[in-house]
Amino acid sequence: MTQTDDIRKVQEAARAIRQSVGRVIVGKEAVVDLLMVALLCEGHILFEDVPGIGKTTMAKSLARSLGCSFQRIQFTPDLLPSDITGITFYNQKVGDFEFRPGPLLTQVVLADEINRATPRTQSALLEAMEERQISIERETLQLPRPFIVIATQNPVELEGTFPLPEAQLDRFLMRLRLDYPSYAEERLMLQRFRAAQPLQELTPILHTEQLLQLQQIIRQVRVEGSIENYIVEIIHATRTHNSVELGVSPRGTLALYRASQAFAALRGRNFVLPDDVKQMARPVLAHRLIATSRMNGRAMEMVIDEVLQSVAVPVES
Repeated sequence: MTQTDDIRKVQEAARAIRQSVGRVIVGKEAVVDLLMVALLCEGHILFEDVPGIGKTTMAKSLARSLGCSFQRIQFTPDLLPSDITGITFYNQKVGDFEFRPGPLLTQVVLADEINRATPRTQSALLEAMEERQISIERETLQLPRPFIVIATQNPVELEGTFPLPEAQLDRFLMRLRLDYPSYAEERLMLQRFRAAQPLQELTPILHTEQLLQLQQIIRQVRVEGSIENYIVEIIHATRTHNSVELGVSPRGTLALYRASQAFAALRGRNFVLPDDVKQMARPVLAHRLIATSRMNGRAMEMVIDEVLQSVAVPVES
């Protein structure tokens, strides 16, 4: 099978996922494409938006469209690390200790309102996201593959929340927003949900083996030396920007590289263009910046735009 056939597989899978999620979520095809990019890069996703936009519904729709095991965790301040990793208990019937796995031992985890968990519980999730493993009573358990965390948080209602530390934000490949629907999209939403709940009717589009295969395909997408230089120059420009105290980490460099490969594959190409890097820069890099003064996420996106304007785009010789 040629590389062109492999890229076509990626395109067809993305189209199928887009159509499946589109049966529930109206008019957010671009966001679904970014979700597919994160899946192909084995990255985690953070939805940050106002309440009632459809963050949880979007995450559930994606999970139902994948042929993977799925668990939802509602984060609250009294949630303990053992509540998500699992516990070892003494079973009197068999006269021995047994392990009861927690919701993290699955393939797709929906971490709802992640910023309501205490730092102790967030640290347990941090190990799972980065190492693909959990530690329980001096034992380490490997998580199944693929393993994807889709987290949501509300940036408006901050009472009783614990802001995610920069180290944990850096573990998310992308931070995404849905924003309000247009007038026409909201009318269509009313009609679609009038008589039924489309979410319950979704069926898996991909199988686990297919998703793992697609993740390997995007790593073969060609990145020329000039594009690699362009990516590194963008990263270094974030570290010297006047509004940024701490720029993008090397983890962010790799994230932008992988995301550009996946986005190129979704567009039917086996090579990366500068436009692919530009498209991925905002969702991949903005949440990794620490500002010199208090600035919101949208201000950080404007900083990324300024960085892209300041870095020379490579041209074909």
